[in-house]
Amino acid sequence: MEIKLLYITIAVIVLRYAAEWGLKRYKKGFWKNFFIEMKEWMNAGLWAVVIALFVMSFIIQAFKIPSGSMENTLLIGDHLFVNKFIYGIRVPFRKDKRLLVIKKPQRGDIIVFEYPKEPSKDYIKRCIGLPGDTIEIVDKQVYVNGRLQDEPYVVHKDPLTYPNSQYTSESRKNRDNFGPIVVPEGEYFMMGDNRDYSSDSRFWGPLPEKYIKGEALLIYWKPTRIGLIK
Repeated sequence: MEIKLLYITIAVIVLRYAAEWGLKRYKKGFWKNFFIEMKEWMNAGLWAVVIALFVMSFIIQAFKIPSGSMENTLLIGDHLFVNKFIYGIRVPFRKDKRLLVIKKPQRGDIIVFEYPKEPSKDYIKRCIGLPGDTIEIVDKQVYVNGRLQDEPYVVHKDPLTYPNSQYTSESRKNRDNFGPIVVPEGEYFMMGDNRDYSSDSRFWGPLPEKYIKGEALLIYWKPTRIGLIK
């Protein structure tokens, strides 16, 4: 979305300079009025796009759920607003630096982040483990620091339970039995609510904080789904 707005900004700037050129060439008549009107519209449009870029870069991001990994909390096609400043504003070109941090990610937060193996893609998962936490999964049950977690939001759609062994396929290894591991400093353990069908920290490791974009705030579409996200 930010890239599309950037292209629109460039187009508006080009059209504004085209209007300036037209005013220099046509001193009177229809074309003069046309380029005056064009310049006024481009000035207004440029400010609108700049404000939109600022909002979407630092404050709110729109996000559409692309997969079922967060069912039944979030469904395919849900449109969300993501709070991008709650964990601090990322400094451009310095993802590891943040300003005006309101809070750090907490267990249970639903977070939008750049997929570490392909940062051009955005993922959304729930934060299960904080830096220093010990995470272990035993027969699909999650333990944090030795305590079984109460997770009413979790669904299991595959009745089978797979062991963590050399005989288990890579797509299922670590899914139902995992760890224990200690989450490194500055990283977070992320999991989807649809546990049997989620690509998450069980498979690609804890999430470095620099990839975090924001916290899922509310569903704004579809009408029957509008509401705060928990």
